[in-house]
Order: sequence, then structure tokens, then C-alpha cells
Amino acid sequence: MAPSRPNSEEIDELLLNARLRDELEPFLDESIHMFDSTHVPTRKENEFLASMLAWERAPVLPISRWFEPELKLPAPDKLSDAEISHLLADTIEKLYSQRIMLDFTEHLSDRQLYTLILRDILPSPEKKVDLPRNYLHWHCFDDSDEPDIWLRYYASDDERQVWREETGQALPPQAKPPFPRRMPRRPQ
Repeated sequence: MAPSRPNSEEIDELLLNARLRDELEPFLDESIHMFDSTHVPTRKENEFLASMLAWERAPVLPISRWFEPELKLPAPDKLSDAEISHLLADTIEKLYSQRIMLDFTEHLSDRQLYTLILRDILPSPEKKVDLPRNYLHWHCFDDSDEPDIWLRYYASDDERQVWREETGQALPPQAKPPFPRRMPRRPQ
């Protein structure tokens, strides 16, 4: 019985694999060796290698400079609540257009979230990885500094139980977040 011949799609994947590995050569370190390509199809390996290459080549820029023109927001103390709400909705959509998703926002008022975006998110230097399935998730609280917020509004019953067992501390009562909002979500 004659061995099966690779089809043109398989050959294309193998050629792409060789090209990606060549382009990654200057960046090689132990991370490339941790990936065991013997158990995944070449197409999946190529996706992984392409994402590594995109990461290595991505510029580090303040998030505000991911936009053309640069995204600048007016100071919140000069804006009415209605202006804040309108600007916040527009800013959330703009951030999503660059595949930046804000998570855990419902404990913050519109003014607080707007201020967080202005003060913490827009000036933050981040790698701008240009891959269609790559999203930057920004958690709008620090669960290590603010466990009460996470435990009160976002943690599941199981997560709350594990936290109580690990810390020995009392749990805050669960509550619905005070500022429910619909946020854009990545496509499924």
C-alpha cells in the first residue's frame, strides 16, 4: 500500500510553519521549547507561532495612542453627569473597537468608571497585539487590594467559600452591583 501524499493545504501549512519558525528565530527563548507541537495539528501550531510573533513585534504604547487621533478625554470635574454618561458610553465603544474590554465595572458609577479610564487605562502602556481574536481585558478593580468588592459583587458561591477557607476571614454579604450596565463582549 502506497503512503498517502500530503494535499496542497497540508503543504501550505508546513511551508507557513517553516516561515514562522524562521521569523521567530531572533526571539527564541525557553517559551518556544515549552510548546509540544507533536500533539497538535500543524494549523494549530501555526496559530500559536503567529500569535507569538505578533506579541514579539507588537509595540508598547499607552492605550490612548492606540487610536488615531489619540484618545483624549476631558477632565470629569468639568462635566455634568449626563455628559459623563454620554462620553463614557462612547469611550467604552471606542475601547472595544480596539479590542479592549472592561470587566467588573458594575460597582462603579459612570463618573467613577470614566475617571478610572482617564486616570488608569488610557495612560497605561500595553502591547498592542494586532490579532483578530486577541482582546485585552481590563479588570476595573484589584482583587488583591480590594477583595471585598470581588467577594460582594462578583465572586461565585464556590469562590467565596474557597476564599473564606484560605483566609479564615468573614465574608461580606453578597449584593447586586449598584450600577448594572451592558458592556460589549467578544464574539463567541
